[in-house]
Amino acid sequence: MRKLIDSNLKLAIVLIIMVFITGVVGFHFLYDYSWVDALYMTIITVSTVGYGEVQPMGAYGKIFTSVFIISGLFIFGFGLSTITEHILNKNNIGNLKRNKMKKKIDSFKDHVIVCGYGQNGKEAVQKLIDYRKDFVIIDRNEEILHGIEDDQLNYIVGNATEDEVLITAGIERASTLICALPRDADNLFIVLSARQLKNDLKIISRATEENSYKKLKLAGADNVIMPDRIGGSHMASLVVVPDLVEFLDNLSVSGRHDSINVEQIPFSKVCSDGLEKTIAETDIRKKTGCSIIGYKSPSGSYVVNPEPSLKLEKESKLIMIGRPDQIESLKKYYSV
Repeated sequence: MRKLIDSNLKLAIVLIIMVFITGVVGFHFLYDYSWVDALYMTIITVSTVGYGEVQPMGAYGKIFTSVFIISGLFIFGFGLSTITEHILNKNNIGNLKRNKMKKKIDSFKDHVIVCGYGQNGKEAVQKLIDYRKDFVIIDRNEEILHGIEDDQLNYIVGNATEDEVLITAGIERASTLICALPRDADNLFIVLSARQLKNDLKIISRATEENSYKKLKLAGADNVIMPDRIGGSHMASLVVVPDLVEFLDNLSVSGRHDSINVEQIPFSKVCSDGLEKTIAETDIRKKTGCSIIGYKSPSGSYVVNPEPSLKLEKESKLIMIGRPDQIESLKKYYSV
């Protein structure tokens, strides 16, 4: 279809040029017009503006002009429709959109790359939107991506297992990669490629099979999520400890200000002067109303319900809990 439109466009341009040449040459040699007058007559004749002749015409001149007007109208009508179709063609609009999107992606830094826009990928993207985090979607299914109307969604049509596609998505500047493809083999290949392209990249991968978990970890994935296992475990927990599970479900980590209950805050925000302090010395509870329910050390180990005497180390993080208004107070106080 695109080749047909391009060929018609070339034909339309050639025909329009031929009309002008025919008109100018005809008026110049048949009626002894100057080249300027011949061009002028050609323009006003083709455009049908209705101005008078430069000089009176005879019978032959009127016949030539009449034929020239009719043929010019048909050719210009064909040319105008072809050019309009080319300008408004879906592919050209798509190219403009992709070029604009590419410039935006090239400006990203510390963004997230989401490989696969299926159910898990869409849920991940929605969470990133809630947290106002820059991201790029990679999916080979053009129909799914071209159906996206939201300008917030930046995407690349391509195979995420190819290094060139990951580089186009700005993997060298990205902070995190999420592998949400349905096939474990594809996710494994992406993890291997991504880890090779950027050693300090945080990689989170989806897994379906039990034996894929260890392989993905060995390949370089920092976290491996098994949605089916989480779903089954969650359903079983609703049988064993339903009230506890319901309470935990209500602890939202959504990016909406009116629903968030849990937040994490890095050492650099709590101790902006860089000096290590104990939890009691930070006095976070008094300042914001939030309570500390967890501590992540620089080595990656977790402490649940840490003691007030615990000293915060550099590169550590605190997990906070509170009502939405308290979490909002925490974020404003520490500029999270």
